[in-house]
Amino acid sequence: MSAPAAQRVAVIGGGPGGLYAAALLKQRVPDREITLWERNAPDDTFGFGVVFSDETLDGMESADPAVFAALRREFVRWNDIDIVRRGTVLRSGGHGFAALGRHRLLEILHERCRALGVDLRFRTEAPPAAELARSYDLVVAADGVHSRTRDAHRDHFRPTLTTHRCRYIWLSVERPLDAFRFEIAETEHGIVQLHAYPYSAGASTVVVEMREEVWRRAGLDRCDEAGTLERCGACFAELLDGRPLRSNRSAWTAFRTVVNERWWHGNTVLLGDAAHTAHFSIGSGTKLAVEDAVALAAELDRQPDVAAALAAYEAERRPVVESTQRAARASLEWFEDLPVHIGGPPRRFAFDLLTRSRRVTHDNLRLRDPGFVAAVEREAGVPAGTPPMFTPFRLRGLTLRNRVVVSPMDMYSAVDGTPGDFHLVHLGARALGGAGLVMTEMVCVSAEGRITPGCAGLYAPAHEEAWSRITAFVHDRAPGTAIGVQLGHSGRKGSTRLMWEGIDRPLPDGNWPVVAASAIPYRAGVNQTPHALTVPEMAVIREQFTTSARAAARAGFDLLELHCAHGYLLSGFLSPLTNHRTDAYGGSLDARLRYPLEVFDAVRAVWPAERPMTVRISATDWAEGGTTADDAVVIARAFAERGADAVDVSTGQVVPDERPAFGRSYQTPFADRIRHEAGVPVIAVGAISSWDDVNSLILAGRADLCALARPHLYDPHWTLHAAAEQGYEGAGAVWPVPYRAGSRRPPAGRGAL
Repeated sequence: MSAPAAQRVAVIGGGPGGLYAAALLKQRVPDREITLWERNAPDDTFGFGVVFSDETLDGMESADPAVFAALRREFVRWNDIDIVRRGTVLRSGGHGFAALGRHRLLEILHERCRALGVDLRFRTEAPPAAELARSYDLVVAADGVHSRTRDAHRDHFRPTLTTHRCRYIWLSVERPLDAFRFEIAETEHGIVQLHAYPYSAGASTVVVEMREEVWRRAGLDRCDEAGTLERCGACFAELLDGRPLRSNRSAWTAFRTVVNERWWHGNTVLLGDAAHTAHFSIGSGTKLAVEDAVALAAELDRQPDVAAALAAYEAERRPVVESTQRAARASLEWFEDLPVHIGGPPRRFAFDLLTRSRRVTHDNLRLRDPGFVAAVEREAGVPAGTPPMFTPFRLRGLTLRNRVVVSPMDMYSAVDGTPGDFHLVHLGARALGGAGLVMTEMVCVSAEGRITPGCAGLYAPAHEEAWSRITAFVHDRAPGTAIGVQLGHSGRKGSTRLMWEGIDRPLPDGNWPVVAASAIPYRAGVNQTPHALTVPEMAVIREQFTTSARAAARAGFDLLELHCAHGYLLSGFLSPLTNHRTDAYGGSLDARLRYPLEVFDAVRAVWPAERPMTVRISATDWAEGGTTADDAVVIARAFAERGADAVDVSTGQVVPDERPAFGRSYQTPFADRIRHEAGVPVIAVGAISSWDDVNSLILAGRADLCALARPHLYDPHWTLHAAAEQGYEGAGAVWPVPYRAGSRRPPAGRGAL
């Protein structure tokens, strides 16, 4: 029988992750030699309570029943979350938490390690990882967010450390709460928030957090420990009920997100906060570290050698951690932007807070606490028995029967700009599928304004006639569904191949010249260098937009959207990365806005007054020096002041070297902020794929409408199927008469017998 991988193991760091990894590795192979170094004393600890999820506890019970049994005897358990704002306390139940004191957790892990024979060396600085790696088979670097191991080998781990905008401090109070508590204090200096939970029969953790500028205005940057406790206690006096806040060498800090491109190098591996961090508002970093330890120990058992084990460990844990970090980032940013959310109705605010990370949704919150969700829906005016997504929404003279939009999707199937039978079937099928609004792809205002030879247009009589055929079908055969047209000009991203032939690649022949705000190619050396438009040429293109808008009105479209996103012509004027003009149309954001607003004004003037007009923008370029979220609010407000009825909030696709933070519903925070700060209805887009997501976004007040693209490619009847799956049969989702026999999910499998 072959010897197990990693017979001699060095562990750097005696926090919960390092201790638990040492215990598991020793338990699985009792004759392993394991040495753990911890610079602090055994009873030194920072913070107070540690929270575990049921999932983590299940893994711990399986990995080491002895540790789990010891922990279980210490746990404080509760099910409720309290949200306190402006004197109103709202409670949501059914969540399920377990916590214990961090000091007691360390004691249990110390006892387990000693019982197993782990060599624990406290008050001792570990030798450098590179030195340990020469004499040990495996080096586990569990040395925390400020990991010396990671810093010493930056070239291999390639870390990215992001420091965020809030300051926070870990405190405690000798009062056992009966719920996880989020409390908001609106002070003269700004908003201060509290996260608190019980961790023993007599005490609770209290985390106080606020934006950096609030912290400084309050003078907390100049306070000693006593002053900090006094001022924080004054903000939350009712919660404390006369009891003082306590500190444990606590210090104000700003949360730091740690991401590493690699988690291991040679025989050295990062674990816990050294490898990754996730904001405390969605759970404990201890949870992730413990789960890392379980996975690492298991892979060392399964794999033939250390290198294979470390590769398998990272492959297993990375997707889970990245998902957690995305949720944590959403939660962190929600609290950073708390002033955006604070003004809504109390129950909507509470629902928004509970669903901020996108891990808790309308559906699972309804399962946990149906009474709470029903109260939120009543407050929002949602009729009983109606999912939020099936409530109507009015834009100017158009009432949409539900909140679902079929997002614009380029089909690259037109001939000389003319949509054909494919477009009739494509758009007609999705209109029959129940969405409140079906949008065309970007319809180009000139032949030169097309992205590809297959792009549709509205610059010739044949185009208008073809579009009239499609809108007539939608109005006649899918009554209640609106159809909108998106008008745009490709700018510097034009004259390229069909998507499936090479997206953004130039045509092999037959290229036409492209134009833009500035003479900057999309990809230097690949795409054409565009001609920088002169002011008279800009006037010609503006007239092309109005000509197309008039044709769209005659063709019967219910709504018009002006495409100012994704690096196309109007977007190219907005972004500082693509607009380097020195005339009145370049420089400041106001100047970069000038031409898109001129086009908007011209189109709005010829578009029928009773029909709504929206604008799609890229709320960030996802690139340094580009459009920011702050800019996006200014841009959205400018269009709203000129008469835009809603803003369709997308992101990116402006420059090729963008670095988007992809993830579920990843663009919705930009829509949320624009909705609240610019005071304009918004359409949220971007990786929204489930009806549960739509219900959550609508009820939380983060969006007014949700646009979905790929789900409608997968299922043209996505909206009707969402209604059927939720048991909804109301006016928000009406099946076409010929399809009504299919309005219930057919039986399948054994149930069909």
